[in-house]
Amino acid sequence: MKTAKLSMGIVSIVLAFVVLFQSCAAGVGSALQNSKDTSGGTGVFFAVLFIVAGIVGIAARSSKGGTIAATIIYAIAGIVGVTATGIFKDLVVWGVIALIFAIVFLISVFKQDYTANVK
Repeated sequence: MKTAKLSMGIVSIVLAFVVLFQSCAAGVGSALQNSKDTSGGTGVFFAVLFIVAGIVGIAARSSKGGTIAATIIYAIAGIVGVTATGIFKDLVVWGVIALIFAIVFLISVFKQDYTANVK
């Protein structure tokens, strides 16, 4: 599971920059339309959470506390992404990906407990 958490952390950091670019474009689009849409700012917040979760997932991939922290941050990012509405519709997709990452990290918490008890 350490390799999976490492690769998901790297993928989430890379995807966060894609989300950041998209959310900046959505913010400019909503500003040009003079709308009160906040999905661009929500996307920036999501990208920051995604970067933080990726860094925590990489740095603490062998500890239970770090895995729990990354799970919580991924879950918060996923909820923020899924509940966002407005011009930035792709944020829902990124939110679902963050929730999937949270589920995988949650499974790894229980797998760490199981392997610790077996040894």
